[in-house]
Amino acid sequence: MKKTNRNIRHLSLQDIELYFEQMGEKKFRARQVYEWLWQKHAMSFADMTNLSKDLRQKLGESFTLPALTTDATQYSADGTVKSRFKTHDGHLVEGVLIPTTSRYTACVSSQIGCSLSCKFCATGYIDRKRNLDFDEIYDEVVLINQQCERIHGKKLSNIVFMGMGEPLLNYKNVLKSIERITAPDGLAMSPRRITVSTAGVAKGIRQLGEDKVKFKLALSLHAANDAKRHEIMPINDTNNIKTLIDALNYFYKQTGNEITFEYILFKDFNDSLKDADELIKIYRQVPADLINIIEYNPIDFARFEKPEEAKVQAFMEYLQKHRVNVRLRRSRGKDIDAACGQLANKDSH
Repeated sequence: MKKTNRNIRHLSLQDIELYFEQMGEKKFRARQVYEWLWQKHAMSFADMTNLSKDLRQKLGESFTLPALTTDATQYSADGTVKSRFKTHDGHLVEGVLIPTTSRYTACVSSQIGCSLSCKFCATGYIDRKRNLDFDEIYDEVVLINQQCERIHGKKLSNIVFMGMGEPLLNYKNVLKSIERITAPDGLAMSPRRITVSTAGVAKGIRQLGEDKVKFKLALSLHAANDAKRHEIMPINDTNNIKTLIDALNYFYKQTGNEITFEYILFKDFNDSLKDADELIKIYRQVPADLINIIEYNPIDFARFEKPEEAKVQAFMEYLQKHRVNVRLRRSRGKDIDAACGQLANKDSH
């Protein structure tokens, strides 16, 4: 059987140095290769033009470099850009560039599909095929950043792990991708500009605290009592609200990092003032900076609807009156199914 070559990006700089030494090559070549992999974003060994042809060929025989490629791109009327990326083994995954007047945000995916089956989210209706490797997540950011530079002449200012999948169920790869994104010899982005959003994996939230991460955390709450949350988010069975509150407090004690609650308003389900009261109670138990109220984006197979504008306003005002720091997140990219909860590779079947 042919031995499968290792993905070169899964090697450390020291590993690559060792490889070159064993080949009788100069050690500095390893640094050049590493730079091509993480800073110059080579998509193949052929791209590494300051290495000899012979050396590039040897690398190609010893290692693989399975880079993500852009399979399709859609442009929204509001400037949002949705990209469908293809993995080396033929899977499809989506990422979104969201430009506003003050920031350029990449919304990236961490899994191909999702295993959590949240009732209101399109991704929840596709099976989880596999986790994305850390270098694939890194490629999403690189490709969206290149897009941002091409369209706006600016680099990305923020990254949110709010695309397809549950980041904390792909813990190692998500953390490793962030380590590369923030590394001086990677994309050198500040971890403070990165937010990881979870549907509520309490064990993972605690682990983030123990790992003393530097990025921000967002919890997708979407219902302020266990009965309702259980109805729309099956993960609540094993991670109820009290467990999550304890985990968030532990995370904050360990890191001091910003915590945000995400709350999608669904018509006649979680948009009453009684719901707002329950939400305020939770907000008071956690050192959260903000509640993001999110406009619901209807999807074909879910029974939820968006509340009337007056109802949204009343909900917001009630929270503000009770000194809750709250912001309404308007939907972006709805016309291309790029908005919150809509990522599902629609035409990929």
